[in-house]
Amino acid sequence: MSVNFSAFNRIGISKEQLRPATVAIVIGQHPEDNHAIVLLTLRPHHINRHKGQFALPGGRLNPDETVMGAVLRELKEELGIDLTPEDALGTLDDYPTRSGFNITPVIFWASSVLNFTPDPSEVEEVYQIPLEELDNPNIPQFTRQAEGDHPILYLPHLATLGDSVYAPTAAILYQFREVALRGNDTRVAHYDQPEFAWK
Repeated sequence: MSVNFSAFNRIGISKEQLRPATVAIVIGQHPEDNHAIVLLTLRPHHINRHKGQFALPGGRLNPDETVMGAVLRELKEELGIDLTPEDALGTLDDYPTRSGFNITPVIFWASSVLNFTPDPSEVEEVYQIPLEELDNPNIPQFTRQAEGDHPILYLPHLATLGDSVYAPTAAILYQFREVALRGNDTRVAHYDQPEFAWK
Protein backbone atom coordinates (compact mmCIF):
# COMPACT_ATOMS: atom_id res chain seq x y z
CA MET A 1 0.00 0.00 0.00
CA SER A 2 2.80 2.45 0.86
CA VAL A 3 4.44 1.66 -2.50
CA ASN A 4 1.21 2.60 -4.29
CA PHE A 5 1.05 5.92 -2.46
CA SER A 6 4.67 6.74 -3.18
CA ALA A 7 3.96 6.32 -6.91
CA PHE A 8 0.79 8.45 -6.82
CA ASN A 9 0.96 12.06 -8.00
CA ARG A 10 -1.84 13.91 -6.27
CA ILE A 11 -3.63 16.87 -7.83
CA GLY A 12 -4.28 19.89 -5.64
CA ILE A 13 -6.89 22.58 -6.21
CA SER A 14 -6.26 26.29 -5.70
CA LYS A 15 -9.54 28.21 -5.57
CA GLU A 16 -9.75 31.18 -3.23
CA GLN A 17 -13.54 30.94 -3.00
CA LEU A 18 -13.31 27.45 -1.47
CA ARG A 19 -12.61 27.05 2.24
CA PRO A 20 -9.82 24.56 3.04
CA ALA A 21 -10.87 21.39 4.83
CA THR A 22 -9.46 17.93 5.43
CA VAL A 23 -10.63 14.40 6.19
CA ALA A 24 -8.84 11.32 7.47
CA ILE A 25 -9.01 7.81 6.10
CA VAL A 26 -7.77 5.80 9.07
CA ILE A 27 -6.79 2.19 8.40
CA GLY A 28 -6.86 0.01 11.49
CA GLN A 29 -7.61 -3.54 12.60
CA HIS A 30 -11.05 -4.91 13.39
CA PRO A 31 -11.13 -5.90 17.08
CA GLU A 32 -12.78 -9.28 16.40
CA ASP A 33 -10.89 -10.69 13.40
CA ASN A 34 -7.92 -8.31 12.91
CA HIS A 35 -8.96 -7.64 9.30
CA ALA A 36 -8.00 -4.22 7.95
CA ILE A 37 -10.77 -1.63 8.24
CA VAL A 38 -11.34 2.07 7.61
CA LEU A 39 -13.33 4.28 9.96
CA LEU A 40 -16.53 5.98 8.86
CA THR A 41 -18.84 8.09 10.98
CA LEU A 42 -22.49 9.08 10.95
CA ARG A 43 -23.04 12.76 11.62
CA PRO A 44 -25.72 13.60 14.21
CA HIS A 45 -29.22 14.45 13.01
CA HIS A 46 -29.45 17.54 15.23
CA ILE A 47 -26.57 19.55 13.72
CA ASN A 48 -26.98 22.24 11.07
CA ARG A 49 -24.58 21.10 8.34
CA HIS A 50 -24.57 17.67 6.66
CA LYS A 51 -26.79 16.20 9.36
CA GLY A 52 -27.40 12.47 9.28
CA GLN A 53 -24.81 11.88 6.56
CA PHE A 54 -22.02 9.31 6.48
CA ALA A 55 -18.67 11.06 6.70
CA LEU A 56 -14.97 10.61 7.19
CA PRO A 57 -13.60 12.29 10.33
CA GLY A 58 -12.35 15.78 9.61
CA GLY A 59 -13.33 19.39 9.22
CA ARG A 60 -12.25 22.85 8.15
CA LEU A 61 -8.81 24.29 8.76
CA ASN A 62 -8.42 27.03 11.35
CA PRO A 63 -6.56 30.20 10.29
CA ASP A 64 -2.82 29.52 9.84
CA GLU A 65 -3.38 25.78 10.42
CA THR A 66 -1.79 23.16 8.18
CA VAL A 67 -3.70 20.24 6.68
CA MET A 68 -1.77 17.82 8.89
CA GLY A 69 -2.35 19.89 12.01
CA ALA A 70 -6.07 20.16 11.26
CA VAL A 71 -6.66 16.49 10.48
CA LEU A 72 -4.83 15.33 13.62
CA ARG A 73 -6.80 17.84 15.70
CA GLU A 74 -10.11 16.68 14.19
CA LEU A 75 -9.29 13.02 14.85
CA LYS A 76 -8.64 13.86 18.49
CA GLU A 77 -11.75 16.04 18.85
CA GLU A 78 -14.20 13.78 17.02
CA LEU A 79 -12.97 10.31 17.95
CA GLY A 80 -10.39 10.70 20.71
CA ILE A 81 -7.73 9.14 18.46
CA ASP A 82 -4.11 10.23 18.86
CA LEU A 83 -2.06 9.79 15.69
CA THR A 84 1.11 11.51 14.49
CA PRO A 85 2.39 12.77 11.13
CA GLU A 86 4.57 9.65 11.01
CA ASP A 87 1.40 7.53 10.81
CA ALA A 88 0.40 9.17 7.51
CA LEU A 89 0.82 7.10 4.33
CA GLY A 90 -0.04 9.81 1.85
CA THR A 91 -2.56 12.31 0.56
CA LEU A 92 -5.22 11.95 -2.13
CA ASP A 93 -6.43 14.54 -4.64
CA ASP A 94 -8.24 17.61 -3.37
CA TYR A 95 -12.01 17.35 -3.75
CA PRO A 96 -14.19 20.49 -4.19
CA THR A 97 -17.66 20.33 -2.66
CA ARG A 98 -20.92 22.04 -3.52
CA SER A 99 -21.02 23.33 0.05
CA GLY A 100 -17.93 25.44 -0.61
CA PHE A 101 -15.04 23.39 0.77
CA ASN A 102 -11.83 22.08 -0.76
CA ILE A 103 -11.21 18.75 0.98
CA THR A 104 -7.71 17.29 1.27
CA PRO A 105 -7.90 13.60 2.30
CA VAL A 106 -5.01 12.22 4.37
CA ILE A 107 -4.46 8.47 4.74
CA PHE A 108 -3.26 7.08 8.09
CA TRP A 109 -2.09 3.64 9.13
CA ALA A 110 -2.89 2.74 12.74
CA SER A 111 -0.79 -0.28 13.65
CA SER A 112 -3.25 -1.78 16.12
CA VAL A 113 -6.91 -2.01 17.07
CA LEU A 114 -8.31 1.51 17.42
CA ASN A 115 -9.76 2.66 20.71
CA PHE A 116 -12.06 5.58 20.02
CA THR A 117 -14.31 7.74 22.18
CA PRO A 118 -16.66 9.64 19.86
CA ASP A 119 -17.79 13.15 20.72
CA PRO A 120 -21.61 12.88 20.60
CA SER A 121 -21.93 16.49 19.48
CA GLU A 122 -20.07 15.60 16.26
CA VAL A 123 -20.46 11.84 15.82
CA GLU A 124 -23.62 9.76 16.22
CA GLU A 125 -22.09 6.40 15.25
CA VAL A 126 -18.70 4.97 14.26
CA TYR A 127 -18.43 2.18 11.69
CA GLN A 128 -15.46 -0.04 10.89
CA ILE A 129 -15.66 -0.84 7.19
CA PRO A 130 -13.59 -3.87 6.07
CA LEU A 131 -11.40 -3.11 3.08
CA GLU A 132 -13.00 -6.10 1.36
CA GLU A 133 -16.28 -4.17 1.20
CA LEU A 134 -14.59 -1.35 -0.69
CA ASP A 135 -12.90 -3.81 -3.07
CA ASN A 136 -16.26 -4.95 -4.44
CA PRO A 137 -16.51 -5.09 -8.28
CA ASN A 138 -19.99 -3.50 -8.05
CA ILE A 139 -18.43 -0.34 -6.63
CA PRO A 140 -18.90 2.40 -7.64
CA GLN A 141 -22.30 3.16 -9.14
CA PHE A 142 -23.49 6.40 -10.73
CA THR A 143 -26.67 8.42 -10.86
CA ARG A 144 -27.68 11.86 -12.09
CA GLN A 145 -29.81 14.76 -10.93
CA ALA A 146 -31.52 17.61 -12.77
CA GLU A 147 -29.04 20.22 -11.56
CA GLY A 148 -25.52 19.27 -12.57
CA ASP A 149 -23.56 18.25 -15.64
CA HIS A 150 -21.56 15.45 -14.02
CA PRO A 151 -22.62 12.06 -12.65
CA ILE A 152 -22.94 11.47 -8.92
CA LEU A 153 -20.74 8.68 -7.59
CA TYR A 154 -22.00 6.43 -4.82
CA LEU A 155 -21.10 3.17 -3.08
CA PRO A 156 -24.23 0.99 -3.10
CA HIS A 157 -25.37 -0.72 0.09
CA LEU A 158 -22.23 -1.34 2.10
CA ALA A 159 -22.97 -4.37 4.28
CA THR A 160 -21.56 -2.86 7.48
CA LEU A 161 -23.79 0.19 7.10
CA GLY A 162 -26.83 -1.42 5.55
CA ASP A 163 -26.96 1.69 3.42
CA SER A 164 -25.30 3.50 0.51
CA VAL A 165 -22.68 6.24 0.72
CA TYR A 166 -22.64 9.19 -1.66
CA ALA A 167 -20.03 11.69 -2.78
CA PRO A 168 -18.07 13.48 -1.49
CA THR A 169 -17.34 10.69 1.03
CA ALA A 170 -17.97 7.97 -1.57
CA ALA A 171 -15.71 9.63 -4.14
CA ILE A 172 -12.86 9.92 -1.65
CA LEU A 173 -13.25 6.30 -0.54
CA TYR A 174 -13.34 5.17 -4.17
CA GLN A 175 -10.12 7.00 -4.98
CA PHE A 176 -8.57 5.51 -1.85
CA ARG A 177 -9.47 2.03 -3.06
CA GLU A 178 -8.11 2.66 -6.54
CA VAL A 179 -4.84 4.20 -5.37
CA ALA A 180 -4.12 2.22 -2.19
CA LEU A 181 -5.45 -1.22 -3.08
CA ARG A 182 -5.07 -1.28 -6.86
CA GLY A 183 -2.26 1.15 -7.67
CA ASN A 184 -4.37 3.16 -10.14
CA ASP A 185 -4.22 6.91 -10.82
CA THR A 186 -8.01 7.25 -10.73
CA ARG A 187 -9.35 10.81 -10.45
CA VAL A 188 -12.65 11.72 -8.79
CA ALA A 189 -12.83 15.51 -8.34
CA HIS A 190 -15.18 15.86 -11.33
CA TYR A 191 -17.91 13.70 -9.78
CA ASP A 192 -20.88 15.61 -8.42
CA GLN A 193 -22.63 15.31 -5.06
CA PRO A 194 -26.36 14.77 -4.45
CA GLU A 195 -28.37 17.83 -3.51
CA PHE A 196 -28.80 16.69 0.11
CA ALA A 197 -25.00 16.85 0.51
CA TRP A 198 -24.85 20.50 -0.53
CA LYS A 199 -26.08 21.67 2.88
